[in-house]
Amino acid sequence: MACALAACATDDAADLTEMPVRESAGECDAGPVQYHAGHTATAAMGEAMLEESGARQLRWVPPRTAVTMDYRPDRLTVSYDDDLVIERINCG
Repeated sequence: MACALAACATDDAADLTEMPVRESAGECDAGPVQYHAGHTATAAMGEAMLEESGARQLRWVPPRTAVTMDYRPDRLTVSYDDDLVIERINCG
């Protein structure tokens, strides 16, 4: 089996030093949408935040709600209070 793995090895050191560049695939960037904190949560605002953040999915988090801790780079998570005021915006 070691012989089979050795056949797949490469001697080209350049392959190890160059990081592959990947086009954005809907990855979230919460920075541009932080100004929405303090605003009232609405469906239209959610659509705007999706567009501005580049995320593919929006997750609203009502007060006192447990959410999964799985990290999704394409998801924008928006937490709001009892008065529908946005408290926190982050990716994941």
